[in-house]
Amino acid sequence: MRMTVIGCGYLGAVHAASMAELGHDVVGIDVDEAKIAALASGLPPFFEPGLPELLDRALATGRLRFTTDYAEARGNAVHFVAVGTPQQPGALAADLKYVHAAADALAPVLTPGDLVVGKSTVPVGTARALAARLEGTGAVVAWNPEFLREGFAIEDTLHPDRLVYGLPDEPDSRDLVRATLDEVYAATIADGTPVVATDLETAELVKSAANAFLATKISFINAMAEVCEAAGADVTQLADAIGHDARIGRRFLNAGLGFGGGCLPKDIRAFMARAGELGADQALTFLREVDQINMRRRSRAVDLAREALGGSVLGRKIAVLGLAFKPDSDDVRDSPALNVAAQLALQGASVLCHDPRAIENSRRRFPELSYVATIAEAVRDADAVMVLTEWNDYRELDPVLLAEQVAQPIVIDGRNCLDSAAWRAAGWRYRALGRPREALVPAFA
Repeated sequence: MRMTVIGCGYLGAVHAASMAELGHDVVGIDVDEAKIAALASGLPPFFEPGLPELLDRALATGRLRFTTDYAEARGNAVHFVAVGTPQQPGALAADLKYVHAAADALAPVLTPGDLVVGKSTVPVGTARALAARLEGTGAVVAWNPEFLREGFAIEDTLHPDRLVYGLPDEPDSRDLVRATLDEVYAATIADGTPVVATDLETAELVKSAANAFLATKISFINAMAEVCEAAGADVTQLADAIGHDARIGRRFLNAGLGFGGGCLPKDIRAFMARAGELGADQALTFLREVDQINMRRRSRAVDLAREALGGSVLGRKIAVLGLAFKPDSDDVRDSPALNVAAQLALQGASVLCHDPRAIENSRRRFPELSYVATIAEAVRDADAVMVLTEWNDYRELDPVLLAEQVAQPIVIDGRNCLDSAAWRAAGWRYRALGRPREALVPAFA
């Protein structure tokens, strides 16, 4: 099929390359000339494992091209809208200016029967508003939310755990849109991916609800971490125990700094804002506490560092390992790790920051912090080491060798990702969110 992907950021670039991989003829459109030039050269402007190779393959076939010219969309049967929906300045609600701009720019090239498919995460009701905005073009609007995880985006696009179609109300149009989307994803469906076909509003809510549930699960275990610290219990062992319950599950029950990035924080806030507009604000008041629990973890990590260093970080050298909001990403949007590094610096610590991928993005946001290219540079003569993103580079550190490089063997495990027994055996004072100062005896088995 011939298709357009509007918006070539994280979502759009991955989707465009993946659709070409599935055999479609794809044009990616974005107003950012530098971004388009980079993608056309096979160089994504962000880090995502496997994406450069996928881009190279797709570009080499001639099935993928990038442009700033919306006229290149003329004649394509399907137009995916994959632009950003950031949080409004000074408000909780999502800013839809990029969605509206994309629709307005696309409208002149649309012809009757064209399908405009939203992929962006939007407040419920956006699809119908977009259909009204495009009235007169003859195009039909559908919604097909994305469920990408940074670091696994290609796998999640080519082999998702489900496809959701938000279809129009009119029966004939509904059937035609369903058939078109089935053709778009024919290879994926043939692999056994289930399809959930529903109305526009439900499809929009699926993404918001999924993000809200995930954020709630993460904040729940972080709330338990607060209780564990007060009681002298171990949150990791607690999570293991309750995770055996099939109704709960162990995934995403990892206490630590909490969630960040460009999706969960702003999406749960936008969900609360939209519920308020609909008069259903009381249904989502719990998300306010979810957000607050998440934000408290950052301050608590700073508290742990201050406690471990005798009550003050002023003038102390602290190695911060990890700046991205999660491993296998260079995304520092609303990153808990970067926020903690900045808080430590504001309190007078001498902070040396390292990350395998996110240094340049971090420097653009916090140029006043000090960044180093190697772990060895970061930890040399450090009074404390803080592991704030669970990169394998840090998980696999040898605590015996590292102890020889620091001024004091103090480690703050902000992600509960290190082997606490091994670090303690190597002579480190090990502290972590939601865990006791010393190992529990006897250990839970």
